[in-house]
Amino acid sequence: MSTPLLIMIIITALLLVALLVLFLVGRKAKKKQDAQKEQIDAMKQTVSMLIIDKKRMKLKDAGLPQAVVEQTPKLMRRAKLPIVKAKVGPQILSLVCEEKIFDSVPVKKEVKASVSGIYITEVKGLHGKAAEIPKKKQGFMKRFTEKLQEKGGAKPLK
Repeated sequence: MSTPLLIMIIITALLLVALLVLFLVGRKAKKKQDAQKEQIDAMKQTVSMLIIDKKRMKLKDAGLPQAVVEQTPKLMRRAKLPIVKAKVGPQILSLVCEEKIFDSVPVKKEVKASVSGIYITEVKGLHGKAAEIPKKKQGFMKRFTEKLQEKGGAKPLK
């Protein structure tokens, strides 16, 4: 066998092994995530609260209980999380918000929220209209590809 062919076979075998390992790790992480989601759904309660402030900040700067900071993995302590300061009854609490609803949480408004421990999973406006989420500005490449798709007929016109 020639040397380049042997190198290609070895590289292909290594890529296949790496792909298999990633697949198995991903499947295991998915099972773990589903179990956590099930546990959060079982413990959630609906609470009326006044949202004071919302920010993305590091876990140690968020004002969460020390037990929560100690239980989190070391790599997650440096990551920025969506934190919501809210007045629940007479207390002012710092709560962690779910990433996908963080932008829709209204500031300085009273809301009904589904809370599981210190984790906000769902928010509904209590008084007044729900604030619209401002659309993010599109980049040049995104606008360019949309124009090309419209001209080519792949995307319906607005």
